[in-house]
Amino acid sequence: MFAENKKSSSSSFSQQNTIAQGTTFTGDLISEGDFRIEGVVNGSLTTSGKVVIGKTGAVEGVLVCDNADMEGKFKGTLNVSDTLNLRSSAHIEGDVQIGKLSVEPGATFNASCLMKGSVKELKNESEAVLSQNNPKSGQSA
Repeated sequence: MFAENKKSSSSSFSQQNTIAQGTTFTGDLISEGDFRIEGVVNGSLTTSGKVVIGKTGAVEGVLVCDNADMEGKFKGTLNVSDTLNLRSSAHIEGDVQIGKLSVEPGATFNASCLMKGSVKELKNESEAVLSQNNPKSGQSA
């Protein structure tokens, strides 16, 4: 009876993949589960889950995920649809596209960055403020 309950509750959790320290992976990874990287990944990683790059972890290539926590190194193209958290030991270089960004003091962030969801919201807010402050702005001269 306990085994049945344990199996059914564990199947509801998403799977976590781990690339351990001392492991180097070269190639393309596609998964639906979360990742924890303490080793080295050279290539592309695509997941609908969360990616954690630990202090000993390094990724060079393309990373596409929903959320990411970075403590280690990343170089390449990063696309995080929701939140990117950079811890104080993180070192990021490349092109970054995110929804939200959180940076701890001490993190290195040398990247061109585009915040997708927020850009549209800011544009709509600024247009609303402009139209309130200048009601004639919508009329042609």
